Amino acid sequence: MERKGWPEQDEFVVCSVMQVKDFGAFTHLDEYGQKEGLIHISEVASGWVKYIRDHVREGQKIVCKVVNVDPSREHIDLSLKDVNEHQRREKIQQWKNEQKAEKWIQHVAEVNTISPEDLEKLVDLLYNAFDSVWDAFDEAMQNGPEPLIEIGVDEQIAQSISKVGVENIKIPHVEISGYVDLTCPLPDGVDIINKSLKAAAKIKTDEDVKVNVSYVGAPRYRIHVIAPDYKKAEGVLKTSADAAIKIVKKSKGTGMFNRHNEAKA
Repeated sequence: MERKGWPEQDEFVVCSVMQVKDFGAFTHLDEYGQKEGLIHISEVASGWVKYIRDHVREGQKIVCKVVNVDPSREHIDLSLKDVNEHQRREKIQQWKNEQKAEKWIQHVAEVNTISPEDLEKLVDLLYNAFDSVWDAFDEAMQNGPEPLIEIGVDEQIAQSISKVGVENIKIPHVEISGYVDLTCPLPDGVDIINKSLKAAAKIKTDEDVKVNVSYVGAPRYRIHVIAPDYKKAEGVLKTSADAAIKIVKKSKGTGMFNRHNEAKA
């Protein structure tokens, strides 16, 4: 489904690379009616880029960050280097979800005999209220048709959207891990570390988040987090690690958090 208007600055967008030149790459923004965007060579990758095609090529599907938008000139500046792996992965998943939602809303239109003109109005309404059609299906899956009815969707159509959402959407989750190195020189240091690990495992979280702490090999311990999205998972992981480190440091010990299981020198 196409979004009307223009993307906003700092928005992440899915692009198809159409043409690569020495000075940059021209793309089509898949979600915005194939509007054209330019990735200047300085925005392709960090550092000096000798051969631009080492980083981007025709036919490639990429995620870019919107740097500048000038509707009067029909010009969009994009950055590829300012998109990290988590952002790229999340955006691609959102884009895939929206492709599914397009098929679902077409099905809803057929079942309820919605004209193309009225379907376009419905899609615009959902975009304005939920930012994406997928989010509208997700909201109706979790909370029923009422949120859709409240924004002006016909009750019968809202019920159809809710039904399709329940039938097709599974509650998502992501899994990430981090590591804490904990030491304590006191005679009861082992007990203090055990206390810190229990604190890390029992931090207050939402019901849809799970935290597990396990032993890797002295002095390293693994914190594993399952959450609905990466932002929440990263926050819980950091909070859990901080809880353990705080207790150990209070007892003259040391604590250090590592996002990845780096090899120690």
